[in-house]
Amino acid sequence: MAIKPIIKMGDPLLLKTAEPISKDEFGSPALAELIQDMKDTMVAMSGAGIAAPQIGVSKQLTIFGGFKSPRYPDAEEIPYTILCNPVLTAIGDDMAEDWEGCLSVPGMRGLVPRHLKLRYQGSDEHGHPIDRTVEGFHARVVQHECDHLFGMLYPMRIRDLRSFGFIDALFPGQTLPAED
Repeated sequence: MAIKPIIKMGDPLLLKTAEPISKDEFGSPALAELIQDMKDTMVAMSGAGIAAPQIGVSKQLTIFGGFKSPRYPDAEEIPYTILCNPVLTAIGDDMAEDWEGCLSVPGMRGLVPRHLKLRYQGSDEHGHPIDRTVEGFHARVVQHECDHLFGMLYPMRIRDLRSFGFIDALFPGQTLPAED
């Protein structure tokens, strides 16, 4: 399998709603290869997650978790998850802002509002149902990655652009792993 190039903000593919994974694709060698390429790329880039559109594939597929990301050293570890055709449901109205970065927006961070708790449903790579209720960093990562499947990038959610910028300017003197 392979580490794929990450497409960056400005590429029109990142603004489109991705195609759902069809019943015929579940369990297929092509889907397994795509997932492995995504995993190889996510790990190589130290990402907390990655969505298929970020490597140029317009499919409703995201993977996340499975290792401690050096880009988010204080965050709890999230179980490795392959999520196809997700549906997110916010639980309650409580939201919080926190700093996010993105492999498709390299070298930058922004303060992004997200729901604190949510339920996500979808399927794994074999079409078996997934139904989880999560909160905290796990909920934030799921929301961020699923946004990619529906043409949304985190800067589009930032309420105040004074809280968006280059990592070295926002956090002078701090050593944070870059996304690029």
